[in-house]
Order: sequence, then C-alpha cells, then structure tokens
Amino acid sequence: MDTPEQPQIYLITPPTIELSTFTNKLATVLDGADIACIRLALAGSDEDTIARAADACREVAHARDVAIVISNHVLLAQRLGLDGAHLDDAARSVRAARKELGADAIVGSFCGASSHDGMTAGESGADYVAFGPVGTATLGDGTRAEKDLFQWWSEMIEVPVVAEGGLTPDLIRDLAPCTDFFGIGDEIWNSDDPLGALNTLTAGMS
Repeated sequence: MDTPEQPQIYLITPPTIELSTFTNKLATVLDGADIACIRLALAGSDEDTIARAADACREVAHARDVAIVISNHVLLAQRLGLDGAHLDDAARSVRAARKELGADAIVGSFCGASSHDGMTAGESGADYVAFGPVGTATLGDGTRAEKDLFQWWSEMIEVPVVAEGGLTPDLIRDLAPCTDFFGIGDEIWNSDDPLGALNTLTAGMS
C-alpha cells in the first residue's frame, strides 16, 4: 500500500498584524519551511487596513511562489491580486464565490466538524474543505473535529482537507496520515521565533 504523502502546511495570519514586523516574520517562515498556501485571516472590515496588509503579504508570498487567499472578502480578493478566498460560513457562499472569482481561483470552505457541510462545499466547487478546531481551541459550543471525521473524509472524499485550530505536536502526529494540510496560525505567531515554533510543532509530521 502506498504511504500517504506528507501533509502540507497552510499558514494562517493573525487577525491583527503589525506590518512593520509581520512581513519580516512571514518572509522568515516562508524561507525556512515549505508552505503550500497563506490565508489572510484579518479581523475587522476596514478596507484600507485590509488592503495594506494584503498588499504587503502578497508581495512576500508571490516573491516565493506561494499562493495567498483572503478570509471572506471575496470581492477584495480580485481587486488586491490575491489567489482566492477562504469562506467561514460552511458551504453557503462557495457557489457564489466560485462564480465571482472564476475557475482558476482558490476557493476554500471552513465547515467546523460537519461532514455534510464539507460535502456540500465540495459539490459547490470548493478546492478544499477545512475542519476544526481539532484541539482545545474549541468553537463557542465546544464542538471539535475528531480524528474519525478526517479518517472518513480521506477514505471517501477526494476534495483535499485541512485540519486546523488548537494544533499540538501530538495532534499533528496523530492526524498526519488522514489530512492533506495543517492550518497553522496562532500556534506559532505568538512566539518570538515563529519558524522555530513551526518546526517544533510539525516535527512529528513525517
């Protein structure tokens, strides 16, 4: 039986970023680790703030041939030259986002712990589905995405899957055989050495 390919790292930005320091941190992580994609997960709705952050992070990402998507702001994704959008409302916006962004854009969907929402998102045109939180960073209602969801998904569904939220080295080791990507954000950005934190977190992946 073929050994599954090692999962890839999907980097998630903090909700608020200080551009004077964050772009350097981001560049260091991208230069030191193999990153598949970056999600701009910015809080708030101030377009100027989001645009400045997106421009700065896009330059860092695209200089290294790394794709970058933005959470929820589908219309801004095109305007700011990003590679697509990540939607937080399960499957509800996927079809509209795909229509807006076109066939070549990346469209992803966060579906909590619902395989039904995940399948609907895939059928609606999502390139990937994210489940989480997998760790103790629980949603307000205490829901967690358990390992059996990822196992079932990896066996039954072809749409790539992201495991995210509250990741630990043990969880990464446990989930590595049944996920395509690990969505990593808060776990590393609070560190003075995000790249070191990332390497420690993902050491058990291989």
